[in-house]
Amino acid sequence: MLAALSKLSKVKILRWLANQYIDIIRGTPLLVQLFIIYYGLPQIGIIINPFASAILGLSINTGAYVAEAIRSGILAVDQGQREAAAALGFSSAQTMRLIILPQALKTMIPPVGNQFLLLIKDSSLVSTITLVELTRTAQRIISTTYKPIELYIAAAVIYYIISLLATKLLNILEKKARVSE
Repeated sequence: MLAALSKLSKVKILRWLANQYIDIIRGTPLLVQLFIIYYGLPQIGIIINPFASAILGLSINTGAYVAEAIRSGILAVDQGQREAAAALGFSSAQTMRLIILPQALKTMIPPVGNQFLLLIKDSSLVSTITLVELTRTAQRIISTTYKPIELYIAAAVIYYIISLLATKLLNILEKKARVSE
């Protein structure tokens, strides 16, 4: 939210910082970002455990994409809404909180939901920084059973089920948002 609002800000430095963050993160692969956090930061004295590195990397990456979804949702709200709020004496903060964001939320649900689904699948990349998650667990079992096809298919099925459930939940949210229109 902060990056989206900064990108929409009238303050030039905030806009510039938000643009740099979003452009750099969206312009580089998540895997490279994870490597920089987990393997690169210790070289300058910042040591972060695998779990914290994974959370930080996934959060920074997802945040850049979600910021753009939020920004586009805010811009999708008709300018007349802002003008009406100003005519009623609302401050910019009140207008954003009470008028713009509730309306923008409806248009934000699909892209933010898609980003959430991508996050679920991208979480498999954290196995590359020694974090034990579903993919890493499959790799460990494969090293003792020598059955890669079965175990990778099982991992894929689990990811699919999680994604399917998340999709169903997102569809429910979208329907509830449409009902209030």
